[in-house]
Amino acid sequence: MSGIRKLLIANRGEIAVRIIRAARDLGIRTVQVVSEADQDMLAARLADEVRVIGPAPAPKSYLDVERILQALRDSGADAVHPGYGFLSENADFARRVAEMGVIFCGPDADTIDRMGDKVNARTAALAAGVPVVPGSDGRIADLDSAVAVAEQIGYPVMVKAAAGGGGRGIRIAQTREELIATVPTAMAEARAGFGDDGLYIEAFIQKARHIEVQILGDGNRAVHLFERECSLQRRRQKVWEEAPAALLPETVRQELCASAVRLAEEVGYRGAGTLEYLYDMQREAFYFIEMNTRIQVEHPVTEMITGVDLLREMLLIAGGAPLSLRQDDIRCTGHAIEVRLNAENPERHFFPAPGVIETLTLPGGPGVRFDTGVYPGYKVPPYYDSLLGKLIVWDSSRDGALNRMAGALSELDIGPGPSTASLHRALVQDPDVRAGAVSTLWLEDWLKARAEAAALAKSA
Repeated sequence: MSGIRKLLIANRGEIAVRIIRAARDLGIRTVQVVSEADQDMLAARLADEVRVIGPAPAPKSYLDVERILQALRDSGADAVHPGYGFLSENADFARRVAEMGVIFCGPDADTIDRMGDKVNARTAALAAGVPVVPGSDGRIADLDSAVAVAEQIGYPVMVKAAAGGGGRGIRIAQTREELIATVPTAMAEARAGFGDDGLYIEAFIQKARHIEVQILGDGNRAVHLFERECSLQRRRQKVWEEAPAALLPETVRQELCASAVRLAEEVGYRGAGTLEYLYDMQREAFYFIEMNTRIQVEHPVTEMITGVDLLREMLLIAGGAPLSLRQDDIRCTGHAIEVRLNAENPERHFFPAPGVIETLTLPGGPGVRFDTGVYPGYKVPPYYDSLLGKLIVWDSSRDGALNRMAGALSELDIGPGPSTASLHRALVQDPDVRAGAVSTLWLEDWLKARAEAAALAKSA
């Protein structure tokens, strides 16, 4: 069993529910922090205790370190799980928790600092013999340095915030003139968004797939749990994930996963983490781009193909247990797909659509899972990410999983407001998606073509 007695959950929504369930399975009591707007969310109903930490806006509640630390003191919890987003990759928060003598369920602050900074992470990757996208050796010192790097590696290039994450803080420059105009703006945006105006430059791989590898480590040893395909993205935000990746040569898969383990062991990683890569479809080469030092939204597809409860393993490792798995113990069986259901209207440029959930009919049957933080009668607040839930399916083959996803989406009813379910019903029938022939830019082009066709039909 875990060495944790009482766990404070510093997050909300479906991931908070997921953490509560994993803790309950281990006999750990839970404390759920909530904003004033979230007092009736599902996680608050399931937790053993609830602590209101502030008003609805995230900066005054879920992002307020002092308020969460006070809730931690008041509750007497001996561990904190940060989930994803919010403070999950905030090294200062992890450090403050540790200074209180409380367990932080994730890597230590130094590891978050090292791997959360993309320049430092590139350096660590190179030390572990992991290939990285051609680019600047470190942070660019000034505009002249940016131009010099771009001229060396060739256009187009990506200008990236060193402290960015989740697809944010990225701009593309096609020419020298665009780069000169982009760098000052990118620095200002990075400073405003991340409190750090550091930038670096990478070559822009024009036909790439986004592949990531799930790892677990105990600070001494690490294992991988195979890879996930996350290429279906809108504005660099993932909308659909699969495991394992389709159409990936087996030799590449093995090299990719082995490189993730090397890098995790190089930094003495502890907990669950994800190594993200770009796969160059033309050169059949992969490049490390960043590490997420937390659990990922898309972790369920990995659980479905391996049978490993990642949240349970996180809690056991955080409680002081050594890694319970050896690489030979982990098998990849079948294929899993996850789609994100957001309270957004795909027909109105994904405009947010918060409101009351009056109808919630969930699909069922073998190999079907739905992770959510909502219930009938729940009022979706407008202050946070619009994720309503994640529909996950598994089957023995990818074709079977696609068919099962189509069936599950036909059963799903979340209403009355719009959601991205309609988007996924269209995607699951698309020939390119079914063939696995998509890149990171595919969905943007697909959405643009649909919008143009709709506008043309309307004007006819």
